[in-house]
Amino acid sequence: MFAKLFAKLETLQPELVKFRRDLHMYPELSFQEENTPKKVADFLIDLGFEVRTGVGGRGVVGVLKGKKPGKTVALRADFDALPIQDEKEVEYKSRVPGVMHACGHDLHTAALLGVAKVLSEVKDQIEGTVIFIHQFAEEQLPGGAKFMIEDGCLDGVDVVYGAHVMSNLPLGQIGIREGHAMAAYDAFEIEIFGKGGHAAMPHVGVDPVVLGSQLVTNLQQIVSRRIDPIKPAVVTVGSINGGQVFNVIPDTAKITGTVRTFDDDIRDQIEKAIGQITKSTCEGAGATSHYTYTKGYPPLWNHPVEAKRVEDLAKCLVDEEKVIHVPQVMGGEDFAYYVKEVPGTFFVVGGQNHEINATYPHHHPKFDVDERSMLLIGKLFISAVFNYLSDGGVKPDHVKIETNV
Repeated sequence: MFAKLFAKLETLQPELVKFRRDLHMYPELSFQEENTPKKVADFLIDLGFEVRTGVGGRGVVGVLKGKKPGKTVALRADFDALPIQDEKEVEYKSRVPGVMHACGHDLHTAALLGVAKVLSEVKDQIEGTVIFIHQFAEEQLPGGAKFMIEDGCLDGVDVVYGAHVMSNLPLGQIGIREGHAMAAYDAFEIEIFGKGGHAAMPHVGVDPVVLGSQLVTNLQQIVSRRIDPIKPAVVTVGSINGGQVFNVIPDTAKITGTVRTFDDDIRDQIEKAIGQITKSTCEGAGATSHYTYTKGYPPLWNHPVEAKRVEDLAKCLVDEEKVIHVPQVMGGEDFAYYVKEVPGTFFVVGGQNHEINATYPHHHPKFDVDERSMLLIGKLFISAVFNYLSDGGVKPDHVKIETNV
C-alpha cells in the first residue's frame, strides 16, 4: 500500500513545486494573508473536501472522512511569510518588495496539499478522519494557532502532527525530539521618559539614551546572575531607539526584546526581574518608564508516544543513521498550542543542498531549501496517518526512499 501511495506523491512533485513557487513569488505577511488562504481552500475544494475558511481569522481547515468511522488525525502546515527582501537570484524570487518566504512555510503548505491529494484518492481505505490545518500567522505574536483552536480546528481531534523543513540539516535527514523541543517565546517593550535638551548641556536634562544603554547592560545580568545555570533561558534586546539629531538629547527612548524559556517559574521570574531592573535604573536617574511584557507561545512539548511513533516510521523511510535526535532550541513555534490540547509531535526534515545554494539560515534574505524535502514530509505524514488510525498495525516496512527522497 505505502509503495503505491508514495509513488503517487512523487508523481505530484511537479505540481507541488509549482504551487510552492507561486506562494514564494507572492508571499503574504502574518495576519495579512488574503490570497494564500484562497489558493489553499480552492485546492482542497477541488479535491471534494469539506472546507472551512476564515478559521480563527484567516485559517483554512479541510476535512477528509474515510469510508469507516474511527479516530481523527490532524496535520498542520503554516503559510505566512516574513518582512525580508528576497535576495536570491532564482526564477521564483519574491515579486513583493520587502516580503519573502524565508522560513519554508510555502513548502510546508505545498507538502500538506500533496498529502491531501494522495489521501483523497484512497479515502475508502481510511478508517477515521483526517483534518488538514492550514494556519496563518505563525511568525508573529500572538500567532494564528491560538485563534484557530479557539475556533474549533481541533474539535474531535485525537492526535496532531506538524513538520518543519530545516536548511541546516542535509536533504534526506529527519529530526525528532521527545519532550521539550522549542522554547516559550515572549516579548517585552520598555519606554524611558527622560527630559530632553541641548546636547551641550546634559546636566539640565535626563538623558534616556544613556539610561537605555545602561538598561541593556543591566538586563544581561538576569540570566547570568539570577537564573539557575542548569535551566536554559535567554534575554535578548533586539532594538534600542532614541533621538534623531546628533546635538539634541531626546525626551524618550524605547527598548524591545525577547525572552526564551522552558520552565514556567523561570519565565515568571524573568518577567518580574525586567520590571524591577527597569524601574530602579530609571528612577535612580530621575526618569520614569513604562514596561510591557507579552507572553507568547508556550514551550513546545512533543508527547513521548507520538515522538516514538514518528521516529519508528522515519526509520522505515530512510536509513537509520539519517534519523537523528535533534537538540532543544530556544526558537519558538506556535505548534506548541496544538500539543497542549491533544497528543502529538513536531518533527523536522532536512532541506540543505549545497549544489543549489540551499545553505542559508532561516530568516536570511537568501534562504532556500531543496524542494524534494516536500516528499519526505508528505511520506512521513501519510505513514503517521495510517499507523495511528490502525493502532500501530501498519507501517511502511522496507520502503527505503533515500534515492528519491
